Amino acid sequence: MTKSITFVGLDVHKNSIAVALADAGRNAEVRNYGIIGGDLDDLHRLVKKLATPGRELHFVYEAGPCGYEIFRSLTAKGFDCAVCSPAHIPKSPADRIKTDRRDAMILARLHRAGELTYVFVPRSEDEAMRDLTRCREDAKKAQRVARQQLNGMLLRLGYKYSKVRWTKAHIGWLADQKMPTPPQQVVFQEYIHAINETTDRVERLTQQIATLLPDWRMAPVVTALQALRGVSMIVATTVIAELGDLTRFESPKQLMAFLGLTPSEHSSGETKKRGNITKTGNGHARRVLVEGAHAYSFPARMTRLIGKRQEGISQEVRDIAWKCQVRLCARFCRLMARGKSRNTVVTAIARELAAFMWAIANKTPITS
Repeated sequence: MTKSITFVGLDVHKNSIAVALADAGRNAEVRNYGIIGGDLDDLHRLVKKLATPGRELHFVYEAGPCGYEIFRSLTAKGFDCAVCSPAHIPKSPADRIKTDRRDAMILARLHRAGELTYVFVPRSEDEAMRDLTRCREDAKKAQRVARQQLNGMLLRLGYKYSKVRWTKAHIGWLADQKMPTPPQQVVFQEYIHAINETTDRVERLTQQIATLLPDWRMAPVVTALQALRGVSMIVATTVIAELGDLTRFESPKQLMAFLGLTPSEHSSGETKKRGNITKTGNGHARRVLVEGAHAYSFPARMTRLIGKRQEGISQEVRDIAWKCQVRLCARFCRLMARGKSRNTVVTAIARELAAFMWAIANKTPITS
């Protein structure tokens, strides 16, 4: 018996889910079902009502703050479920009305037409490692803000340090400073305490990543990626935790485009104009890649640190890493000599670095 197909659009919120149904067929009706509670129990009751014999259900909802709990629950029960990218949902400029009911109906209709862009849903253990790397990123941001606040206060009061800051010498210089008034001395000391607390937090989280990494299924890829210059443990772990298995991308160009590292373009007729990078996709992975790309501003050489990171790695991966270093160091120097701005050069290097990471990932098997 041929089953009828129904596409179910879910507009998910914290305490409610708007539901819309679209029967298969180009001109079939798209109808509003109603609003249910936001808990999984409410969703399971809905599924029991809709899952009648002879009907096949295809669910879809937008990626958002509610995570992938719905996806994992529905797929565990054997239903087809997809999570779409909110930024890539086609919208008419003339449509100025937005409600939960209309959003659910749009999702159901576009899912039926196959016009949605779907996101990659990580495994629960991969998502856990991603949460850990993002927590460290938040700690680094708090550390940076605390340092900026102290620097701003010292600048207002005329205290200037001419050398590189946040070295041992700079920290010793800070300890010798005395503020002009007791209230300002209190503020100064509180800023110092805030910096020390955030620094300790960053160190704790870094240690936790190093401790938990060997038990992660993606650990072989993370270790192999560290053969590349500028790709430390934090950079490699962040990229893999954010993007998952890099071999799911069919080509390096697809990975570059996903990271938003490709130039934007606005062409019409014979006019071709390229602009800044698109900055679509995952910003966390793009940020660490750009940070790692700065390492290629120096001549290519095998440092003691890189040699230590390459211990136990296959010769094939080492060859790719050296090829990457020779090419990108030379390209960095060449682009700078042409008068390109450093930010432009670093972005171009980060784009190619992502391609070499893709190549290494394809040479490194992972555990299932």
